Amino acid sequence: MRPAFPLVRTTTPVPEAERRAVLAAPGFGKHFTDHMATAAWTTAEGWHDRRVGPLAPFSLHPSASVLHYAQEIFEGLKAYRHTDGGVRLFRPEFNARRFARSAERLALPVLPEEDFLASVEELVRADEAWVPGAGGEASLYLRPYMFASEAFLGVRPAEEVVYSVIASPAGPYFPGGVTGITLWVSSRYTRAGRGGTGAAKCGGNYASSLAAQIEAREHGCDQVLFLDDTGGKGDLEESGTMNLCLVTSGGELVTPGLGTILDGVTRDSILALAAEFGLTRVERAVTFAELRAGAADGSVTEVFAAGTAAVITPIVALKGEGFEFTVGGGAPGKYTLDIRGHLLDIQYGRAEDRYSWLRRVV
Repeated sequence: MRPAFPLVRTTTPVPEAERRAVLAAPGFGKHFTDHMATAAWTTAEGWHDRRVGPLAPFSLHPSASVLHYAQEIFEGLKAYRHTDGGVRLFRPEFNARRFARSAERLALPVLPEEDFLASVEELVRADEAWVPGAGGEASLYLRPYMFASEAFLGVRPAEEVVYSVIASPAGPYFPGGVTGITLWVSSRYTRAGRGGTGAAKCGGNYASSLAAQIEAREHGCDQVLFLDDTGGKGDLEESGTMNLCLVTSGGELVTPGLGTILDGVTRDSILALAAEFGLTRVERAVTFAELRAGAADGSVTEVFAAGTAAVITPIVALKGEGFEFTVGGGAPGKYTLDIRGHLLDIQYGRAEDRYSWLRRVV
C-alpha cells in the first residue's frame, strides 16, 4: 500500500560521521534531520501534495498572510528509542486532536487526525537514524506546524495553507541532574484572557511571553509565573510554556482547570498517573494567595511545571515585587521526582504501558 505521505529521499543526507557527532550532544532545537513532511491546502482542492521530502527552505511572497496576521499553529511531541531497537511515539493522538482545536481557533483548515499521524510516522521512519539510542533521556523532537501562505493583505482566513513536520534530536533537559527552578511572579504581564487564544498552541502566545521571560531573568529567576490578572494577584495559569501542578499535605495533586491555558499532554498524563502515587487529582482555580499561604504553613508541599520538553520541572522558590519564598524546603519534592521518573520509564519502555499511550513506528 502506498503511504499517505510518500517518501522522496534526499540525495544529500548529512554524512554519518557528522550525524553521530550531533547525536552525541544534540542540545535542543539546534540540529535538524534530513527530511520534512509537507502538505498543502486550498479552498478549491482541500488537502493535497502530501509527501516526505528533503529538508528545504520555504519560499514565501512578502505579503504571505502569516507574516502579517500570525495565522499559524504548531505542536510538539517526541519519538523514543527503546532497548529492543524500536521507536515509539507518546500519545500522538492527543497532539493530533489538540492541533485540530488550535486550527479551529485560528481559522485554519483542520488536518484530519489520520494525516497528522501519518506525516509524523513517515518522517520518523525516513529519519530513524536520527533517533538517539536507548538509555538516558535523549529523543527525537517532532514539530508539526501549519501556516497561512496565501499572498494577500486582507484580514480574513487565508485560502492557501501549508502544513509541515520537521524533526530535531534532543538531549536530556537536565544533563547535570534534576534541579529546582525559581519563578518570577509577573505583575506586569498576563498570558491570555478569557475568549482569547490561551488554549490554542499558536506562536503569538509564545511571542507575547518573551517580555515576561526577560523580566524574570532580570530579577534572577529562571522562568515566569503567569496569573490571570496583573498586580501579583489572581489565579495561577502557566509557568512560561508549561502547565503548573501543586502537591498538598492532604494528598492532592492540584492543577488549574482548562479554559485559558493549554491542555498539555504531560499535564493530562500526570493527572492519569496521580492515583498510582496515592494522590487525588483535582482540577480547579488556585489563587496565588492560596499558593503563597500554603507554602508558608506547609499545606502546599511541592510545586512543579509539566511540559513535553522537560517532562517535569521542580519549582522550589518564587519571587515577585516585594516578596520571595521557598516551597517544600527549597528542594525538589519526592512526588515530583517519582512521577517524573515513572513517566519517563513509560515513554522509554522501562515500565509497563498500562494506558496504551505508546504508538510503535519502527
